[in-house]
Amino acid sequence: MAAPKSGRAGRNLPASIAVGVGLVAMVLASLFIQKQVFLGVVAVALGIGLFELTRAFSTARIRIPVAPVLVGGTIMLIGTYFGGMETASVALALTVIGTLVWRLSDGAEGFVRDSSAGVFVLGYLFLMGTFVILMLVEDDGPWRIVAFIVATIASDIGGYAAGVLFGKHPMAPTISPKKSWEGFAGSLLFGIAAGIVTITYALDGDWWVGIVLGVAGVVFATLGDLSESLIKRDLGIKDMGDLLPGHGGLMDRLDSLIAVAPIAWLILHALVPVT
Repeated sequence: MAAPKSGRAGRNLPASIAVGVGLVAMVLASLFIQKQVFLGVVAVALGIGLFELTRAFSTARIRIPVAPVLVGGTIMLIGTYFGGMETASVALALTVIGTLVWRLSDGAEGFVRDSSAGVFVLGYLFLMGTFVILMLVEDDGPWRIVAFIVATIASDIGGYAAGVLFGKHPMAPTISPKKSWEGFAGSLLFGIAAGIVTITYALDGDWWVGIVLGVAGVVFATLGDLSESLIKRDLGIKDMGDLLPGHGGLMDRLDSLIAVAPIAWLILHALVPVT
């Protein structure tokens, strides 16, 4: 049977586009039907990310305490929606303690390794996710989420297109050989354009805020992608999973979004009045 065609950057482009469009459609539908539905989508997505990371870490004999991280992380998201960051902070602290206690029963060997991995994943996924929920709870929350997601996706699309067409100078060859400075320039171009359009037309904000969001989104999306690449390199794996054809695992798409979420919330909270 013929192997699926992959682009120069290593993706099965038709499958990647189809999956991407489907994910965006699902997110938009949940956002504008009911905010609580989108809250559920975020919780499920981060839960899947947790299981992908658990499986990936197990290749290095690291056992993440899944139950307390999943339960506590989900409570953090729900607590943020109904009680704000103060509630999420309490849930975070209790989950850290719960993770340590849960791991006690397996003895001393690997205790620091496993419990540290659990706390790492709790922060990497669920703490970052609380900033998405902070954007959601605003009166114009769905449009803030749209601005945040569109800026991040535009960065990825611009980087991919420019990298494939013009990429010659590697950005971080020892971490992610396919990332190039030409791709980064494409990310900036697309990210800034997306930021200006969404801030101006969706949130009635100043155009220059779109530039700030676009640049910050590109920088943090790139850092998030490089960080996940280092995790995979350290673990000796290519993708976090195979859930999404043309993309890899769900974490291979969430890596940029979770890195952009805190800075996007900060920019929108400080510079764009709630409408």
